[in-house]
Amino acid sequence: MDVDTRLLRYFATVADEGNITRAAERLFMAQPSLTKQIKQLETKLGVRLFIRSRAGMTLTEPGRALADRVPALLDALHEAVRETKAAASRAERILRVGIMGSGANEATPAIIATFGDRRPGWRVELRQGVWSEPTAGLADGGVDAALLYLPFPGQERWRVTELFTEPRCVLLPSGHRLADRASIAFRELWDEPFVATPPEAGEWRDWWLATDAREGHPPRIGAETRHPDNWLNAIANGYGIALAPSAAARYYPRPGITQRPVTGVAPCTVAVVRPPAADDNPLTEDFVDSCLTVVRPQ
Repeated sequence: MDVDTRLLRYFATVADEGNITRAAERLFMAQPSLTKQIKQLETKLGVRLFIRSRAGMTLTEPGRALADRVPALLDALHEAVRETKAAASRAERILRVGIMGSGANEATPAIIATFGDRRPGWRVELRQGVWSEPTAGLADGGVDAALLYLPFPGQERWRVTELFTEPRCVLLPSGHRLADRASIAFRELWDEPFVATPPEAGEWRDWWLATDAREGHPPRIGAETRHPDNWLNAIANGYGIALAPSAAARYYPRPGITQRPVTGVAPCTVAVVRPPAADDNPLTEDFVDSCLTVVRPQ
């Protein structure tokens, strides 16, 4: 019997969380889609894996038997895939680095140059992530390290080194009633429609909607996008506003969009992130050290 490892990964996440909603957020997918995939796995195996109730998802006896074996199987497979891709990169002398947005902003070119000094003959290949997958390729082993904004879902499972913080700002259509303000209090934006990442982005989506600073006021969603270009187009076309790093004005200037400082929300943090398996990888650690050398010069 052929069972897609993707289905096993979905099963393991639901079993770990005991809740379909939290599992869907962790997997960056919609809840109905995850439910459908779990049912598909049950059909393939011919057994019932979960007892579903309002309290959550409880493993059946066959489900517990599968849950005991699947994590080790997936870990071994993921490590094999990661090492295979890493070996290919080593052969080509390439370090694959995922980035979200502008990565480490103005520091990114200097980080790459510093790494090149440490590792002559090597080059850094930057891979832009999409907002529906906030690890920018780490989750599927597509990159060796990543420059990411915190927080992101499941970040406790990764090695995270914070680099610097920067204020968040608000991006508005240029014709917006508040676009002429020198600064805007976030509470003035509570009832505005926001351009958001998809629901499956979970904690990442909540952070950029600043749900923790709304005092119980639920966000209004004017549009959902997965890519920076679509996000900017939605703002410029008046479908909503959005919070962004203050560097957005430098890296994503766009006619029809006005950036203003916003008060009442915490700053965002940029970090270099890598898998635990990279602890013994001198190449990855050289990249981390390069990041720290540039952003925290002695």
